[in-house]
Amino acid sequence: MAEWRDRLSHDAQEMIVRSAMPQHFEPMLATLSDTPFSHAGWIFERKLDGIRLLVFREGDHIELLTRNGKARNAHFPELVELFARQPCRRFVLDGEVVAFDGKITRFARLQQRAGISDPDEARSSGIAIYFYAFDVPWLDGIDLRRVGLRERKKVLRSAFGFGGGLRYTAHRNGSGQAYLAQACDKGWEGIVAKRADSVYRRGRSKRWLKLKCEHGQEFVIGGFTDPQGSRHGLGALLVGYYQNDALVYAGRVGTGFDDDELARLHRALAAAERQTSPFADPPAGSGDGLHWVTPERVVEIGFNEWTVDGKLRHPRYLGERDDKAPQDVVRECPA
Repeated sequence: MAEWRDRLSHDAQEMIVRSAMPQHFEPMLATLSDTPFSHAGWIFERKLDGIRLLVFREGDHIELLTRNGKARNAHFPELVELFARQPCRRFVLDGEVVAFDGKITRFARLQQRAGISDPDEARSSGIAIYFYAFDVPWLDGIDLRRVGLRERKKVLRSAFGFGGGLRYTAHRNGSGQAYLAQACDKGWEGIVAKRADSVYRRGRSKRWLKLKCEHGQEFVIGGFTDPQGSRHGLGALLVGYYQNDALVYAGRVGTGFDDDELARLHRALAAAERQTSPFADPPAGSGDGLHWVTPERVVEIGFNEWTVDGKLRHPRYLGERDDKAPQDVVRECPA
């Protein structure tokens, strides 16, 4: 412990405290922004298109937990083995598990792995996964959450052995506008801007900002339509978001699926059908060919923009995700 601790600045050492390992907690989350900027007091990281994980290791015991506390050891057994080989035996890491499509991280690619809960089947899937670590809230009995981000990243870089499936999330200092332009040129999802001196706080914060190259967020499925023509499974998803405990209708999503995903979603949604609409403002034309479902499944949707009447323009399905509770899905508005 002394080696990494000695690298901290005097001010940072004043902020660390000894503590027991924290139990699962909501990670620090970024707020959407539509204003690119550059500032010497901020760092900028690549926005990864994966699943957020908190990693807890206490000796031989390792837990991979999603942001809503779901265990993922069986889904990503390679990561459990990878963290077991680290010389540090007591830590909490914050990062993202990803799968690549060429040089770009794709949630749709990762979803093919994320749905497999048998470790042997997951390993033999042929889909390689990687963990990008970007924060270390706790290490070797020391709570680092009151230490500034730049100092925490120094600790992260020095205390862990990176390589293979474990990767350090590099950052750029100050030049956010140029980095976002580069990210969009490369086909990345965007970047995350973080105050370099930000302490680690649970939940959404404006000290971390996400700047996207295109629009996209999570939505809740509230219904589906019958397929037309030669299509099988379902025609489109009816999706929405929560506002003051009411599910608000956001539109139909009919593209982005392959045949296997259409069939899988139809099986899952058919088992959750109900007679009444879960939406506070059901879409017009409800009738034959439209099915309501209990709003319990969350999907990632990409889209061009919001229309003036609050609907999605040109939405496309990117994948289903279970790392966020439906009730936590709200419309993301730029800060």
